Amino acid sequence: MPNPPHWKPDLDYSSCRFFIRRMDTSSHIKTDEVPMARLPLTGFIFVTDGQVLVEADGNSYLCQPGHVLIIPAQCPFAIRYYHDAAGYSGAFDTSTLSDSQPLRFLTSPVHQAFWFDEAVFMGELFKMILASFEKGDNLFVEKALDLFLSRIKSGQSQVIPQSVNVFLESLFDPQRTIGNITGYAQAAGISENYLSRQVKQSTGRSVGAWIDIARVVRAKRLLAGTSMPIIDIASAVGLDDQSYFARFFKRETGQTPTGFRKAMQG
Repeated sequence: MPNPPHWKPDLDYSSCRFFIRRMDTSSHIKTDEVPMARLPLTGFIFVTDGQVLVEADGNSYLCQPGHVLIIPAQCPFAIRYYHDAAGYSGAFDTSTLSDSQPLRFLTSPVHQAFWFDEAVFMGELFKMILASFEKGDNLFVEKALDLFLSRIKSGQSQVIPQSVNVFLESLFDPQRTIGNITGYAQAAGISENYLSRQVKQSTGRSVGAWIDIARVVRAKRLLAGTSMPIIDIASAVGLDDQSYFARFFKRETGQTPTGFRKAMQG
């Protein structure tokens, strides 16, 4: 059973002190829009494969393999996009820690990359935390959390540049029509070339690739969750030609819009 990289904001976490689960989106997942939420716990995501784009406290964070994102309690956040993402997600109450000093800087999200051997070590550590949590070994969980947090460095959060943040926030906002690079550059107050360079350097993908991703994400959500006519969905994702939209969607997903809708709603 695939597990998306987000928590369920409608659940009651008031009596929860810690939880962790394996994150796996490699299988087919219904792409519902994830609402902005706040948790009474400190949340975390550690990615071993794929990508997760998180909007938290007004900034965008692109988590890739070896990256961890820690989200302070009551910080507003939402998962905007994920692709073939695997790893671990969970949350904890700071009262579970024997030493809360590692959290003294957690007034805003912290995004950190671990590389090579350190990333492998962190992956094994989270694997052991999950196994211990499932066995009820709270002492090991507590000690392992302390070890994990001791490796988080204050002041090194990898925040996406503001121009790229404005672009991604606008792109994945369900209330806005998906546009082209010209409109996004104008909204950010910069040139198209500068936006292109910033996006490529920060995310490893071009502006055009992100626009295509956003179109697929929104199209899947509308096809799966509404009865909106396909011609209107094409327009909603910025493609007024229904035939072109159908070809685009099949190229990106391997399915026609009609076939995808039947599979998801059936």
